[in-house]
Amino acid sequence: MSSEPADAAALHARYRAERDKRIRPDGNDQYIEPTGRFARFLDDPYVERTERDPVFDEVTVALIGGGFAGLCTAARLKEAGIDDVRVVEGGGDVGGAWYWNRYPGAMCDTAAMVYLPLLEETGHQPTKKYTYAPEIFEHARRIATQYGVYDNALFSTAVTALEWDATDARWVIRTDRGDEFRARFVAMGTGPLHRPKLPGIPGIETFEGHCFHTSRWDYDYTGGDSAGAPLDKLADTRVGIIGTGATAVQCIPHLARAAKELYVFQRTPSSIDVRNNHDIDPHWFATLEPGWQKVWLRNFATLQTGGFADEDLVQDGWTDIAQRIRDRIVAEMAETDAAPDPETIQRAYEASDDEKMAEIRARVDSVVADPVTAAALKPWYRQLCKRPCFHDEYLQAYNEPGTHLVDTDGQGVERIDAGGCWVDGVHYELDCLIFASGFEVGTGQARRSGFETVGRDGVTLSARWEQGMQSLHGVHVHGFLNLFIVGPAQGGNLISNITQNLTEAGSTIAAVVAQAIEVGATEVEVTAEAEKAWVALLDGNTRSFLGNPDCTPGYYNNEGQPIGRAQRLNASGYPDGPVAFFDYIDRWRRSGDFEGLAFVIPE
Repeated sequence: MSSEPADAAALHARYRAERDKRIRPDGNDQYIEPTGRFARFLDDPYVERTERDPVFDEVTVALIGGGFAGLCTAARLKEAGIDDVRVVEGGGDVGGAWYWNRYPGAMCDTAAMVYLPLLEETGHQPTKKYTYAPEIFEHARRIATQYGVYDNALFSTAVTALEWDATDARWVIRTDRGDEFRARFVAMGTGPLHRPKLPGIPGIETFEGHCFHTSRWDYDYTGGDSAGAPLDKLADTRVGIIGTGATAVQCIPHLARAAKELYVFQRTPSSIDVRNNHDIDPHWFATLEPGWQKVWLRNFATLQTGGFADEDLVQDGWTDIAQRIRDRIVAEMAETDAAPDPETIQRAYEASDDEKMAEIRARVDSVVADPVTAAALKPWYRQLCKRPCFHDEYLQAYNEPGTHLVDTDGQGVERIDAGGCWVDGVHYELDCLIFASGFEVGTGQARRSGFETVGRDGVTLSARWEQGMQSLHGVHVHGFLNLFIVGPAQGGNLISNITQNLTEAGSTIAAVVAQAIEVGATEVEVTAEAEKAWVALLDGNTRSFLGNPDCTPGYYNNEGQPIGRAQRLNASGYPDGPVAFFDYIDRWRRSGDFEGLAFVIPE
């Protein structure tokens, strides 16, 4: 059942059948937190935590999280003349996901020219179209150094409580180091990709071999390093890896070359498009004119979300399918001489996606030698149902003689025992088990961040968002004065290039904080009416893949569970798309009116 269906109806029936066999009643609850013997997966293997005295002081702005969310916000604050900024970060350095993810082969899957933020500001030229993790981590350090983030930062420090003190109009931040300091403003850039999760497979805790999570790669066990040195300690080792998402796609080629035997336990195959990575020519890069990155960002966001542009600057898999959709719409417009309606757009999308996914499945056949393995590696769903992957070594890894795909036909590993994994009644003996099971995405905000945020009158952010995220622009939350959220949701929501959302949010926060300081406001808060109006605007947004019946379960669609209002709001974006939102929020910032916000100025 691996050949292409006869027509679109048959294809979509296949999609739904593959989806249905993967639906689980436990949804996000199928994953468990790293506790007990797995609690070490939350430890920092890169920097030894050293003791220090607790901090009891006050800052103007506290930034919780030292990834690109915190760094972009810090940079914009510093550019606005606000220097009293402190980053609080659980890791031993800045970088966020790129601090923790040092597994072999880790790289960005969005082109570096648009993914790496503040390239012009820092004067950095990416070495490749898709840069590897060490270079991305170094870029995070570059931003931190240039903008003085290190001067007042607290690293290896986890926030345990964040509470609004109405008496002094300050946030009180407590940490696991005994710190209790205050901040006039707080920006939360905790993000969804830093707290590892594990598959809740029966017997997982009984495995007696070596095990680790990909975000805490154990090079002492495997050999090699994050720069790409061979994993030379695995030559006599039977390795199993659970998960075939974006992380596994990048590290499996390295494991395949190194391990005596590699068993890849697959529940759902990833969509693997061509990456075609290459070096960036410094002579060409030097010809770029000032303002080039803004031009590239707008071009990428426009093309990737169905807009029109004279040139595709990035030319990657993200923009490819959008180009196909546009071409079909233009062709139909030429025939009918009418503006496209939603039905026309939907037909163009479905036909383009069908075409693209057929090409991706055909690529599997052209690369993978064993036809049974190739059939199992074919993705039967729409490309954007799961995080699209781009790689030129992953499929090839299955041609290595010691690499074995264990396809579970959508059911996952049945159970784990002391010696290995069971699938369909077959036991696979393992010396090492690697969990490529990703990070907490669909769980509650407090669980993901590791602390509760308490606003006015003792109301928690978890309670405020129990029925779904409520905000203005994805940044301001009523009842949480002087607090800002840094992320994509309820704003641009550009999932193909998360960092553009972060730089825009950072610019917004810097503008609001600067305004508050200039006018002497002690409190800034979105009005209840403005927040309600913004949520109502988002509530009618149909630009989402969440409820697509052809989509296989994953973190993009609430693990295939029913999509209620809360799930829609948590994943919503501006109805007219990211580019329109970025234009809108730029006008909002520049107007100086800050419509929807109330600034409290003492008499």
